[in-house]
Amino acid sequence: MATVVLVGTLDTKGAEYAWLRDRVRELGCDVVLVDTGIGPSEVDADVSAEEVARAGGATLEALRDAGDRGAAVTAMGEGAAAVLAGLERVDAVLAVGGSGGSSIAARAVRDLPIGLPKLIVSTMASGGVTPYVGAKDVTMMYSVVDIAGVNRVSRLILGNAAAAAAGMAKAHVPAPSAEERPLVGASMFGVTTPAVDAARERLDELGYEVLVFHATGAGGRALEGLVESGLLAGVLDLTTTELADDLVGGVLSAGPERLTAAGRLGVPQVVAPGALDMVNFGPRETVPERFAGRNLYVHNPTVTLMRTTPDEMAELGRRVAAKLAAATGPTSLFIPLGGVSALDAPGLPFHDPKADEACFAAMEGAVETERLDVNINDPAFGRAMADRLHRMITEGSA
Repeated sequence: MATVVLVGTLDTKGAEYAWLRDRVRELGCDVVLVDTGIGPSEVDADVSAEEVARAGGATLEALRDAGDRGAAVTAMGEGAAAVLAGLERVDAVLAVGGSGGSSIAARAVRDLPIGLPKLIVSTMASGGVTPYVGAKDVTMMYSVVDIAGVNRVSRLILGNAAAAAAGMAKAHVPAPSAEERPLVGASMFGVTTPAVDAARERLDELGYEVLVFHATGAGGRALEGLVESGLLAGVLDLTTTELADDLVGGVLSAGPERLTAAGRLGVPQVVAPGALDMVNFGPRETVPERFAGRNLYVHNPTVTLMRTTPDEMAELGRRVAAKLAAATGPTSLFIPLGGVSALDAPGLPFHDPKADEACFAAMEGAVETERLDVNINDPAFGRAMADRLHRMITEGSA
């Protein structure tokens, strides 16, 4: 029978969780109730708050005595994550709560595999949910009313949540078997699409299934997260543009950890400086005043691109080189001498060979490097990267 794990603060939401437990059971699933509250509860849990606190490296008595809500949320979140990792069977996770309960639940499900259903009903779900979702497939449902008793409104919402969790648990598909095609993650932007299309077609011919991630910040974080999950046989990181936003202050940064997961975990990776020639902003009027004199290109009404300078490109090259040099697995760098994006070619707005060469020179020598005298979107470039990645995966070296 499918198992739904309920994760919640039973000291403040005991009645709601008791109702959810009964409803999920009525829907034909087993239930494991995990208590992440630090106060007294009248609801019996399958995993007590004491056990959760110990799993998080604390004791319930110490958390109560300290009176530090933030520290308690952190400890119980870590403990819940450890508890979930140790359960014999988990087919779905369901949690309900306010900001604190949602934070605990978000930490609890963060390390669970992609594809395992994770649903959080939250008072925070109508605003920015990045702190709760991160780069994982967490589903957020807005509670509309506060999680404060089961009433005619909350009954509808919690009932839908219970039905969703039970349905997903029953339909949960296990991780792909070894017989299925190995997975490769690839990064793409509009200005590198032809290159990724060529690489994807070649990898498909070679027997891989390619997952493409749009390099918009969230896409880069999702790629890093999927590498962490262990599902990828290799990474074709052709579009590292999010590093430019992280350096200069654009709106599509994936954070400083971008381009690190594959190297840290030893996953074969082939990397290119795709779209490092640009930093992303919103509509033209939103570009910070300090960049008024820069080379700006209105990509569409909602996206304005800014050309990176030689100094910025040199620093990006150094950052890429440092990340790749630290890799523990097969790593190769491909450099397109004819430009790093569709806008970086003779006669086009971002063509700047001097800036590009500053980046390329800073990268030189970090890892095995292949320089091709073509624009990044030449089909030969993408195919060459695909062939190199295939060799690295099958032979275990660059």
